[in-house]
Amino acid sequence: MFIFSCVCCVSKQEGACRDAVYHVYCSILTVLNVSNRKEYVDLMRSTQRMDEDQLKTLADSYDSVYIHPESYTCASLAVGSVLQLVDKVMTSELRNGFSVARPPGHHAQVDQMNGYCMFNNLAIAARYAQTRHRVERVLIVDWDVHHGQGIQYIFQEDPSVLYFSVHRYEEGLFWPHLPESDSSAVGTGSGEGYNINLPWNKIGMKDADYVAAFQQLLLPVAYEFQPQLVLVAAGFDSVIGDPKGEMSASPQCFSVLTHMLLGLAQGKLLLVLEGGYNLQSTAEGVCACLRSLLGESCPRLGSPSIPSDSALKSISRSISALYPYWTSLQVLGNLMLNVLYGNDVILVVGSHHPELPQRIQRIFSRHDDLGLVSRCLRIPARLALEEELALCHSLEHIANIKATEGMKTRDLHRLGDEYNSIFISTESYRSARLAAGACFNAVQAVLTGQVRNGVAIVRPPGHHAEKDAACGFCFFNTAALTARYAQSISQKPLRVLILDWDVHHGNGTQHIFEEDDSVLYISLHRYEDGTFFPTSEDAHYNRVGEGKGAGFNVNIPWNGAKMGDAEYLAAFHSVVMPIAREFDPGLVLVSAGFDAARGDPLGGYQVTPPGYAHLTHLLMGLAGGRVLVILEGGYNLTAISESMSACTSILLGDPALPLPPLPPTSPQRSSQHQQGHTHPLRLLANCGSNPSRSCLKYKVKEKLSKISVRRRSFTIEAEISCNFSVFSREQFSPFFFSQTPPPPPTQSTMYVVDPLSWCPHLDSVRPVPVGGIDVFRPCEDCGTDTENWICLCCYKVYCGRYVNQHMLTHGVSSEHRLVLSFADLSVWCYSCQAYVHNQVRGGAGQIE
Repeated sequence: MFIFSCVCCVSKQEGACRDAVYHVYCSILTVLNVSNRKEYVDLMRSTQRMDEDQLKTLADSYDSVYIHPESYTCASLAVGSVLQLVDKVMTSELRNGFSVARPPGHHAQVDQMNGYCMFNNLAIAARYAQTRHRVERVLIVDWDVHHGQGIQYIFQEDPSVLYFSVHRYEEGLFWPHLPESDSSAVGTGSGEGYNINLPWNKIGMKDADYVAAFQQLLLPVAYEFQPQLVLVAAGFDSVIGDPKGEMSASPQCFSVLTHMLLGLAQGKLLLVLEGGYNLQSTAEGVCACLRSLLGESCPRLGSPSIPSDSALKSISRSISALYPYWTSLQVLGNLMLNVLYGNDVILVVGSHHPELPQRIQRIFSRHDDLGLVSRCLRIPARLALEEELALCHSLEHIANIKATEGMKTRDLHRLGDEYNSIFISTESYRSARLAAGACFNAVQAVLTGQVRNGVAIVRPPGHHAEKDAACGFCFFNTAALTARYAQSISQKPLRVLILDWDVHHGNGTQHIFEEDDSVLYISLHRYEDGTFFPTSEDAHYNRVGEGKGAGFNVNIPWNGAKMGDAEYLAAFHSVVMPIAREFDPGLVLVSAGFDAARGDPLGGYQVTPPGYAHLTHLLMGLAGGRVLVILEGGYNLTAISESMSACTSILLGDPALPLPPLPPTSPQRSSQHQQGHTHPLRLLANCGSNPSRSCLKYKVKEKLSKISVRRRSFTIEAEISCNFSVFSREQFSPFFFSQTPPPPPTQSTMYVVDPLSWCPHLDSVRPVPVGGIDVFRPCEDCGTDTENWICLCCYKVYCGRYVNQHMLTHGVSSEHRLVLSFADLSVWCYSCQAYVHNQVRGGAGQIE
């Protein structure tokens, strides 16, 4: 997985290595267009033959330098060890690496020593990777307490290298006392925007300050930059106890920071030792990073879990300086937040549910095909007991669902009509109990340390189920029950984060915990101003909980077309992870619906399997890695199989696959959708005396809607007419995937959506009923006469997705693909995700 390269001594056999490194360094200087500085390398080489007075005279000509006759040898070997790591990682011989060598390098400049540094190890490694391995984009992260001005000077005009430094500055009072170390230094020329300085202006900065810097500044930009290699100037003089740094970061903090970086560049991450002047602190910091490189779970960090005011001010200043260059920093407009190995993963497979049994089969089969099943510990499911179901549900509701086991089909249909979007069979009660019981077994294995984390492939879903009612294919709220069960078996008070990324709002989960401050519920969901299922204003961002649970419910409602990886990552970096870290959960449950996946007929969103993998990786940095992923919705069998397999792969310690290119949004388009949304979220400290409660409260003060890197100002969905209808620019833009803003609209500009001339599902169209079609028929489920569609296979009438989406539900359950709009007679195919204009001969006549 990695190489631990330690240069402690020099032997006679290393002469050839020194010569090789010398030639490599000279070639790198040529790449840097500074071949005329070869004399500097020759000068350093000559120090091997200098006497003490000559060495002292030379050292005094530089800033903060000491030279020994063996300095050149050690510096050359330090460079060589890093280049060796680059070769092994870029050829996939190793996954990642840590070079523990002396001397450091990040202060060294092209033609002069500086700050104990002779050769700039990381700068050379970056150029070496670009020339030898054709790497196009390199990210260099420098967390040494001193600013690595040498790296900055070398790459400040180069857009192929993104340099990020978080360092002690104190308004220039701290060494190296340079104005270029401030946040205003963002690069020059073509490299403008590719130099990021985050200067700390106070000593004693803690874990929460460094984590906030990564979450709110580095990661959004890094994901947009999409590096192919990540290099870290790993100085540990910011660890508590270091006499020079005077900071208060724990060694464990650097384990968390390393884990964050492992999500980039497919895990191609190299750490290179820089400063560190407390031997114990440095050793503990190195070991903490190695644990993350080896795939161990992230440790939980101590208090405080919120960043300091000074840190937030510094982060805000850096964001302001870089705002024009990175669309990922424009995601919230003017918002500033005050802010595996062996069988360590458990795999639980539940019973098949009549709603769509192929889901379980396909997901498990894909896991097996990828070799994931054999790497997991499988445990059997069990039936949840009625008293366990009562942890979240009323006895009357449990009795009502239990009674369905002996009902006739007609009675089951009648009962189903009493609920919102429910299909009931005589197996529903048992299946729902098995789903809950499987999750109970899984979470118990996680909490007892039997496994590190888990995946529960169970049906039916649960997050819509209320305390006293079934809803949206859900009978019992599996995630909520699992949270309560975990708390009941925990030996001490347990804070639980439930992260719900199903495309539908988990109304049941929210209502169960809305007055509870021991469970933080965060939901990212499609909202469409309350018109998307479950069509309730409770999914709005202003629903933040009640009573002592006020602030512990966070809704992120999407109000635009086809959100994807960029939007979800932006929400995680800007909202989800800062709040989650402040909450500091002991357990993370994921309501993992995959109906926001690309190709899902209900969701209509564009999240990719690698996108879900990266979200999972971020969550693994919480709760000591105790994460349980529970299947919820998802109605495209391929999409859910690939997406959940990607999550399992991450839980097993595999590197995250690269994301598809994240389409940027121009500043004009981004700011257009963010006006009036300043300060939507503030993280407030409210430390009470009760140790069983979180010391922090969260208050959603203003608007939290429209969090998007590339939010659209239009909506294109199945119910939009196609064949003979046109749209103004306010409804549809032909620049949907353009990376540049469209020209200003004119009143007369109109655009037509072109339908398919043929689709493979046309054979499913059945003859028109003898009595014809009544275009005024209401929806058969809810009775609405607004925006109805008729199924061309069975000629049943249901409402569209912007009402109660009953036609979508019908399409999933019946697998009937072609539907006709009463509004404009357009035809939509759910499988092809397109409009169709074709002549179907026979009883059905012409379909167009």
